[in-house]
Order: sequence, then C-alpha cells, then structure tokens
Amino acid sequence: MRIAVVGSYGSGLTMRTPRVPAAGETLGGGVFASGPGGKGSNQAIGAARLGADVSLLTAIGPDAFGDEARDLWCAEGVDASAVVTAEASTMVGVILVEEGGENRIVIAPGALEELRPEHVAAFAAGIARADLMMTCNEIPAETVSAALRTAREAGTPALLNPAPARGLTAADAALVDYLTPNLGEARLLTGLGEEAGPEALLDALRGRLPSATIVLTCGADGAWADDGRERTHVAAVRPPRVADTTGAGDAFNAAFAAAVCAGLPLRECVRRAAAAGAFAVSRHEVLPGLGRPADLDALIR
Repeated sequence: MRIAVVGSYGSGLTMRTPRVPAAGETLGGGVFASGPGGKGSNQAIGAARLGADVSLLTAIGPDAFGDEARDLWCAEGVDASAVVTAEASTMVGVILVEEGGENRIVIAPGALEELRPEHVAAFAAGIARADLMMTCNEIPAETVSAALRTAREAGTPALLNPAPARGLTAADAALVDYLTPNLGEARLLTGLGEEAGPEALLDALRGRLPSATIVLTCGADGAWADDGRERTHVAAVRPPRVADTTGAGDAFNAAFAAAVCAGLPLRECVRRAAAAGAFAVSRHEVLPGLGRPADLDALIR
C-alpha cells in the first residue's frame, strides 16, 4: 500500500472548555494542550499506522514547530524527504473544544502558503510510485490543482478531501477519482442549502464528477458511498464515548485510503473508515485518535 500525500502540516493549540466564550468574555476553567496537526500530516500518519508506505509533501517553517514535525514523521515512519522548509512560520491552528466534543478552529497558514506547484513537480516521482495520491484544501488551490494533474499524468488515482470547504473548478473535478466531503463541504460544492439531504447532495455531486467515487460523511448518521453504479448507506460505528471530534475526518480519510489501496470492496472501505472516525472521537487530541488495525477491528466487531 503506497500512498503519496500532498497536504498540510501545522501545530495545534487546543483549549478544552465547558463552552465557547461570548464576545468580550474571559472564560476560566480551560484545559490546554498542544501538538502536531494539519490534515495532510494527520492523514499521512493515520495511513502509516494502518500499514501503508507513505510519502509526504508539505511545507514547514524554520522554527521549533518545524523541527518537531520532522522528528514526528521519523518516529511514525512517514517519508518526509520531500518536505519543504519555507521562510514563513509553520502553520498554527487554534482549537476550542466544548464539552460534548464539538470544536471550532482558526488557522494561520504561514509556510503552507509557500507550497507551490513547482514543489509538486519535484515530487512527481513519488506520486507516480504510489497506489493513491491524497490531497486537501489546507494548501493553495493551485498546488492542489498541480497535485491532481500530476497524479492523472502518472496514472495514479487521486483522492481529494475538500476540507476546508472551497470551490472546485470543473478542470479539477475531472481529475478527482475519490471525493470525500462532509455535509457542509458538499453543500458548498453544490450550492445547495442547509435543507439539502444526502441524496440530493450526491445527485448534484454526481453531475459535477461523473466518473468519481464519492463518499459523503454524515457524522452520527454514517456515510454514503456512490461509485456511479451503486449508491449505498454505511451506518456509523458507535464510539465508546465522544471526547473530541477534532481529527475525525482525517482518521476517516486515512483509513479509507489504506483500505482502497488494499483492494477492499467500497462498502468495506467505508466501514473501516467509519470505525477509524469512531476511534478518533473517543480520544482527546488528534494523534492519540489515529488508530491501528486492531483498534478498528475491535470497533467493527
């Protein structure tokens, strides 16, 4: 299972709080933690923990956060030889997590804004060697486009996790083999309102991406998978508790990618991804929530 990831890295500064403070309010009782994050890095580590051979292209700053990142990838077995050291600081995300696990995140992209199409060109051999290329929207749009084009030219299937939500051009849509939006991202991509349900969203996405496999995640309502021939609902996997929803989407995407590369049927890929998401929400912070095969198997059983 060889996976190439073109995505993001950042340091997450997390505050767990009973509730989100109102404007101008200072709220006590918080619990602080910091740690590595970024969708690209999270997904790379998640896939590596599930047995994939993962190479990562991202950008970090010439700072302590960047040094910590390289140590982390070495420890997790992720090939970071292509990672760019930019002039700007490493991306930082500030995360507020309420009781019940809901989160709010603000991101300062920093070095990620310096990750350019020419860096993707230098990473082309890694994409060509992979069984799947993953990318996400925490990097510049033109860099995502370059990653999709490079994967198509190499004959490597491309997975786009369209988070954070932003528009998708027709040219890029034609290069996507797997699209994994949540409900909010699907509504932005289709222009449909809050009242649009999974079936309507999938119909609209199918019109825009006629040849892609679409996996629409719906939180506690599970996920829908549509490969253009069949549409099926996969029930959510029940977590032992809900501690923190941060990183659940990354865990889902990592497990889905690993299962696709392992050649599992689509429904089983989504089922394992749902188990990974359930494991993730049962743990505080992102890295402890990136499960290994035994963790997923236990939840599925």
